[in-house]
Amino acid sequence: MYVVKKSNIYRTIPYSIRKAQSFGTRLKGLMFRKQPLHEEGLWIAPCNSIHMCFMHFSIDAVFLDQHHRVVHLIEHLKPWKFVLPIKQAYSVLELPPGTISKFHIEVGQYVNWT
Repeated sequence: MYVVKKSNIYRTIPYSIRKAQSFGTRLKGLMFRKQPLHEEGLWIAPCNSIHMCFMHFSIDAVFLDQHHRVVHLIEHLKPWKFVLPIKQAYSVLELPPGTISKFHIEVGQYVNWT
């Protein structure tokens, strides 16, 4: 679960977020997973670019800086696509497709884990 904040407005997104911070977990990410994400996500840190090789489903990608501020958004990223490095990004949240629009996530908001 995480909270998105902008201008003292908080919005809870009731997803469980798994962390991928070791070399192995960052490398694997969601590759080869057969089932799409459902009310869950993966936080990869450090990470400023991603690829969708060997993926079987689309995702929404929320790129964050070191202060967990949203710096870039990609909706419905399809398998076998590549995202070049995002200059300000330090990490990325990989979420089910449609999450960005469903919860009105915008650049400039802050993500806090609770």
